[in-house]
Amino acid sequence: MTTSSKVAVIGLGNIGQAVAGNLAKSNRSFIAADRNIEKAKELSEKWNAEASDIPNAVKNSDIVVLAIPFETIGGFIKEYSADLEGKIIIDPSNPIAPAENGGFKKIIGEKESAGEINAAFLPAHAKLAKALGTLGAGSLANVAYQSPEKSVLFYATDDTSIDPEVEKLIQDSGFDALRIGGLDQSIRIEVFGDLHEFGALGKTVTLAEAKQKM
Repeated sequence: MTTSSKVAVIGLGNIGQAVAGNLAKSNRSFIAADRNIEKAKELSEKWNAEASDIPNAVKNSDIVVLAIPFETIGGFIKEYSADLEGKIIIDPSNPIAPAENGGFKKIIGEKESAGEINAAFLPAHAKLAKALGTLGAGSLANVAYQSPEKSVLFYATDDTSIDPEVEKLIQDSGFDALRIGGLDQSIRIEVFGDLHEFGALGKTVTLAEAKQKM
C-alpha cells in the first residue's frame, strides 16, 4: 500500500460524517458507504466522494474505517472477512451505552478495550489500528485543521508497518498523529481512558501537550 491507498468510510453517523468531512477538506480520495445508499449518495455529492453500498466499499478499498457501533464490529468483520483479508481496518469505536442515571457507561469489562476485542475477529493478514476515536464527534469535526498548532489524534496498533498509512490518514483528517503503542494500550484512547477527550485528558491537545501527557 501507499499513502494514496483508497479509503472507505463505513457508516455515516456522527463519527463517520466527521471523518469523511475532514478527508474531503484535504482532497483525499475516499468511498462513503452506508446501509442507506441514498444517504451515502447525498452526502458524497457534498464531499465530492464516491458513494457506494457497503459490500463494494469494502471490496474496493485498502483502508476500511469502521464508523459503526462497537457492538456490531465483530459481526461485520466476520461477514466481510474474505474481502477484509490483507487490509488495514481503522477502529474508532467506543464501547459505551447510555447509563440509567444519565451520562454513559462502559459495556465491556473495566479493564477491557474495544481495540483488543475487535482485533480477535481479524481475518488473515488484516491489520487493525485503534484510531480516529479519541475525540467526540463534535471536536473531531470542529477542531480539525486547527491553526497555528494542530490538535492530536492518538492511535494504537500492534503492527508498526502500517504506521505510515495510519499517520497519513490522520494528517489528511486535519490532525497530528501520535502512536501510543500496541493495542494493549488502546484502552487509554477510548472513552474514560486517560488520553481520551471524555476521560482524564478532558480536552483536545497539541502534539507538544500530548507528549507531556505520555
